[in-house]
Amino acid sequence: MNNYLKYGRALMALSVLAFAACKKEKEEIDTDTTSVAEYALADASFNDVASIADEAYDGSLESYRGISDRVMTTCASISFDTLSMPKSLTIDFGSVDCLCGDGNYRRGKIIVSWTGPYRDSGSVRSITFDNYFVNYNQLLGTKSVTNNGTNGNGNLSFTVSVNGSIVWDPQYFGGGGTSTFTSSRTREWIAGSGTLTWLDDVYLISGTASGTTRTGNSYTMSTTEALKKEIGFKHFTDGVLEFTPGGKYVRIIDYGYVNGQRDALARVTINGYTFTIQLK
Repeated sequence: MNNYLKYGRALMALSVLAFAACKKEKEEIDTDTTSVAEYALADASFNDVASIADEAYDGSLESYRGISDRVMTTCASISFDTLSMPKSLTIDFGSVDCLCGDGNYRRGKIIVSWTGPYRDSGSVRSITFDNYFVNYNQLLGTKSVTNNGTNGNGNLSFTVSVNGSIVWDPQYFGGGGTSTFTSSRTREWIAGSGTLTWLDDVYLISGTASGTTRTGNSYTMSTTEALKKEIGFKHFTDGVLEFTPGGKYVRIIDYGYVNGQRDALARVTINGYTFTIQLK
């Protein structure tokens, strides 16, 4: 199963487990899983294109080159335009769905422009799309990453903004439809900036997100404590977020349980009921 679908199903499980726990107390509570699942998939999809852009900027797409019958293919190509301003690169997965090295199918183009080096204060990296699909769903809109320079803690800080939408494939997503997704976050680079390997990078992420599902349900998300992301580990290791489907109880998800360790545990609170869940 591809990585971002795993992430989406893990967050879907939060809602399902929440309902089960509260039902034991004989109190009626919502069973909504659609909003949290679509949020998770949208968030992961737009994070994914940033990872692709970063790797392509370094001149390689080793993590995403296509795989077919165990034979490496070259369905992802990179072309640079360094004469224009801003400079740009195009990542082209071709016009036919291509199975990539991370288990996801892609086609179409990701277009990245930048005004200066990633580490330079004030530099902006912008990402747009040209008929780009991942796992048969089309991504539309823009993502931008702005270098804010060094903050009061002496760390590089970035503003990451997304204004996008996803057109869902009707064959795989129950009739298709279009969902919207916007987010504005601050990303603080707290460890690993002095080395060449990305596996020791650690970020603190805070901010908000909102959107509508393909069936028109709204939701909001906000971080109440910055989420700690260690790039070499798949789950958040600390931080708290609140996810609220329109007209539903807020879901408070604490990733710092227990004690901010590298584990697959989180604590969820819904309408006064608190319990521990296992992340997938």
